[in-house]
Amino acid sequence: MSDVPSAGTTGMLHHVEIWVPDLDRAVASFGWLLEAMGYTPYQSWGDGRSWRLGATYLVFERSPALTDDHHDRCRPGLNHLAFHLEDDAAVELLVVEGKRHGWSLMYPDRHPYAGGERTYAAYLVNTDGFEVELVAGSRPGPG
Repeated sequence: MSDVPSAGTTGMLHHVEIWVPDLDRAVASFGWLLEAMGYTPYQSWGDGRSWRLGATYLVFERSPALTDDHHDRCRPGLNHLAFHLEDDAAVELLVVEGKRHGWSLMYPDRHPYAGGERTYAAYLVNTDGFEVELVAGSRPGPG
């Protein structure tokens, strides 16, 4: 497979690499979530795993070069990953099932409109403090 972008992929994300404090926990939470959204396992090595969807893949690695043992989404760097989902039901299914895979609902008092009345979404956080936003299909604007 060539790493030279074609006109149809220029500017699209190639991959995102996320360093995690515990690879087993990342595989349990992110692996389940990604596969539930249609990603497939892509690469595996002693300190990492990746999942691919189309031309983009996500890497989770327990790097020996880590300088801290926990993720803080409020510090400079990655705050969260946001994913499109087909509809409201798909969002809710992952919220419910996510509890068994290390995810908990953020902002439960404002769910599913914590992002505003036009965005049906769930904000989940895993046991290592990584956040994902699961966004249902687009909503029409005000009439």
